[in-house]
Amino acid sequence: MEEWVGRIWHKFIVQKSHTEFDHARIEFDEIKKSAGVVFRALGGAPTKRVEAAVPRDYYARRKLLDKISGTKQQISLAWQDETSLRLPQSIAIFDTPQLNKELYLWLVALAAHSPNYFTHWAKDNQAVVTKILAKFPALRPRYRRLATAVLKLRQPVDTLPKSLQPLEQAVIQAIIHPESIIDFPVANYAPQAIYLWLYPNENIKANPFKAAEVDCNEEQFSSLMTHQESQQARKKSERIDEDDTKDSLMVFRLENLFSWSEFSRVNRAEDDTEDDDAQRVAEDLDIITVAKGSRQKTAKLKLDLDLPSAIEDDLPLGKGITLPEWDYKSNQLIPERCLLQPMLPKDSKPLALPASLTTASKKIRQQFQQLQSIKNWQKAQSTGDEIDLTAWLDFHIDSKTSMARDTGLYLRFQNCQRDISTLLLSDLSMSTDAYINNEYRVIDVIKDSMLLFSEALAAVGDPFAVYGFSSVKRHHVRFTLLKNFAESYNDHIRGRILSLRPGFYTRMGAAIRQASNILAEQNQHRKLLLILTDGKPNDIDNYDGRHGIEDTRQAIIAARRLGLVPFCITIDQKADQYLPYIFGSNGFTVIFDPSQLPTKLPQLYHQLTQSSC
Repeated sequence: MEEWVGRIWHKFIVQKSHTEFDHARIEFDEIKKSAGVVFRALGGAPTKRVEAAVPRDYYARRKLLDKISGTKQQISLAWQDETSLRLPQSIAIFDTPQLNKELYLWLVALAAHSPNYFTHWAKDNQAVVTKILAKFPALRPRYRRLATAVLKLRQPVDTLPKSLQPLEQAVIQAIIHPESIIDFPVANYAPQAIYLWLYPNENIKANPFKAAEVDCNEEQFSSLMTHQESQQARKKSERIDEDDTKDSLMVFRLENLFSWSEFSRVNRAEDDTEDDDAQRVAEDLDIITVAKGSRQKTAKLKLDLDLPSAIEDDLPLGKGITLPEWDYKSNQLIPERCLLQPMLPKDSKPLALPASLTTASKKIRQQFQQLQSIKNWQKAQSTGDEIDLTAWLDFHIDSKTSMARDTGLYLRFQNCQRDISTLLLSDLSMSTDAYINNEYRVIDVIKDSMLLFSEALAAVGDPFAVYGFSSVKRHHVRFTLLKNFAESYNDHIRGRILSLRPGFYTRMGAAIRQASNILAEQNQHRKLLLILTDGKPNDIDNYDGRHGIEDTRQAIIAARRLGLVPFCITIDQKADQYLPYIFGSNGFTVIFDPSQLPTKLPQLYHQLTQSSC
């Protein structure tokens, strides 16, 4: 009976304090794509992710009804840092869906011109609003509509305690006239949430107007989490000081049984420190606590279990090649930063094409053999099959006004001479060991793709090379030779491809630079660099995130300067979040059904090279 009464009371009191308009709610997923487009179109950082933010504590003065119901302790606010823009998971503060959607887009426009960290939260927001309205006058009507609607939601000034009234008046003045210069008084509580502004990327304290020192470096704990569909929202964080007097051995107390879930001891003193359980712990915690340990270890045993022994590893070719790498923080190319090691697959034996690919291979070979017999009209010929009427007319007009020279007035119908060389560079990282729909591995799909691609190019006679790559930090970038331009395609090459094993990480920039250097030495007029991957650049020495993306982008820019045509083929369904920035909107394609990759790759090559004659 008591539980039933309690449930009825809880439902009643929560509904009484509920002020959102659920019928007009706009979810973040509904505007995610358009928000990303608007953010980048207005000048936002291309590498920033646009994602949802979890509600967090907001220490504003609450009404008595809210205190009784226990609601409105947390509010979903918009904020950003160097890596991402975080927008509320949903917005339902206005009574119309249009206004709620407009608020989303306004926050995106604000973030495109806002700093990652504030010197004075309120004044910085005012300055950015003023800048946006001056730069984009078309946004003024939208801002006025939103400001009017927001002011209607705020509690009347005269109903607030006298200690909060000056601050509320200053906030209202700042919203109505963002260009005005206002002194914001300090109060015991933060004002009601200002939904038109961005908030700092840390827990809101009692006085958000004071420049807050960033106590917790978010990079120290953001590496605990990966970007997954189930974990779109970032965790809250707090920074504490570790008690040096606490001994590592402690007496078990039953009342402390659940306290572990609020604190996870994770060593992040070195960039290569790993914890297999860190991801699981991070997903379970509501608050991620980061503390700086002060005690030094007397000794440490460090083992690297990633690399196999020399006996079991692939065969190295030479001492390695030093390559530069881009440092986006200093905005410069660091020379000799990476060591690339060319390798041959171990224990590869000559093998015939697998029986499962025989039918597809015959079909693809027939299609590509026909390209050898394709004929095209050649213009500006001294003799030919037909008169080039356009050239003859130009010559006739010029001869009436000046001494014209015959530069070739005939068309000749002759075989197409293909003048193109191609290098296929494939990702062989450990992620390719994953299964697709519990049926086949990604690495097996990649092997089949390489084989059918090679069958197609061998049939048409275009020069080509095939390489694979993976990495373990910047001093060990593995560059696997499968076929170079001087070798003919035969059972030895098929054996190398079929013996491939996945492993390690994806340092894409160094591999692209070496592939570009190899391809640039070819004599053909057109040079195509195809990159086959299943994910974004990453490595365990801080190469993931923006570092890897920026380095890969600079490697692609350098490849284009060499006259190459780079193009990326990926099976990563989230590739539209980063590949447009690296390769351009027309420089990549996503294969949504990975099982179709082996047959799609030769078709894609044909489309990319059909005008190469």
